[in-house]
Amino acid sequence: MKLSKFGFELPEELLAEYPAENRDESRLMVLNREKQTIEHKTFKDLIDYFEEEDVLIMNNTKVFPARMIGNKEKTGAEIEVFLLRELNQETLLWDVLVDPARKIRIGNKLYFGEDEELVAEVIDNTTSRGRTLRFLFDGSYEEFQAKVRQLGKTPLPKYIKRAVEPEDEERYQTIYARHEGSVAAPTAGLHFSKNLLKRLEIKGVDFAEVTLHVGLGTFQPVEVEDLTKHKMGSERAYISQMNADIINKGINAKKNICAIGTTSIRTIESSVSSENMLKPFDGWTNKFIFPPYDFSIANRLITNFHTPYSTLLMMVCAFGGYDFVMKAYEEAVKEKYKFFSYGDAMLII
Repeated sequence: MKLSKFGFELPEELLAEYPAENRDESRLMVLNREKQTIEHKTFKDLIDYFEEEDVLIMNNTKVFPARMIGNKEKTGAEIEVFLLRELNQETLLWDVLVDPARKIRIGNKLYFGEDEELVAEVIDNTTSRGRTLRFLFDGSYEEFQAKVRQLGKTPLPKYIKRAVEPEDEERYQTIYARHEGSVAAPTAGLHFSKNLLKRLEIKGVDFAEVTLHVGLGTFQPVEVEDLTKHKMGSERAYISQMNADIINKGINAKKNICAIGTTSIRTIESSVSSENMLKPFDGWTNKFIFPPYDFSIANRLITNFHTPYSTLLMMVCAFGGYDFVMKAYEEAVKEKYKFFSYGDAMLII
């Protein structure tokens, strides 16, 4: 598979700037692989596709306010800093993205907050846009975290050009988010409302939770035509024994196992036993899934509509079949489905 196979025309007005008014009232495109049919539904119709003891796998990561605005020492130039990953808790060392990158060099200091409440020093160039910062802070680690939360903003994706609004704090977070650590929301989960989860629970559907802290790996652009040469950034993932057992019970009973989002499916595919069962996991994954690929755990996938050439689109094509998914994307553009983080959803069965 080549990178060029994943291009398509995506009109800019189809990139969702705002979430749907109600979480479960986004549009839902349903792809049936066996029948090769495409249906147009509303997200809350999802319940019609699941039965008792089917399993839904959700990524319970929580987004933290990772976008900070700082000023460069001496010049006062405004620099956007996107916190990616904590490298060392004791020394407050972080991998970050900076914008504009050309203005930031090793040794520069950045000041955050009106009263320069937080100071960071650039100690390394990690990538063309990335840097490693050391925060210079006298208080405890808890006080440092509180300061980051106070000064940081919800890290909406770059394609959303508007300012962050108060509702984004709640809407750019799944209702089942519990373990903080992501710089982006696992967006397929944004469509679930409390009401829909309750109705699924009453129907007898089982839920399993995994954790993948979304980082740069998910959004890293592919810059090589030969996909086998692309290296994914590593992201932290966790699967408990209890949740592995819930999923394995569903597999043994030949029930439908549905991953909510590409992050959930990457997590479970990172920890498969030789008998195609799920194993507990606690570590880093840089798994890159593209066609052709045999999935071991899930036989269903809920996902949003992704941008051209993205690793997310490649994974969805691997799951749904390249030709079928690309045909569905053509239909999505024609029917004006909304794309990306605040966009509409797809269920592949």
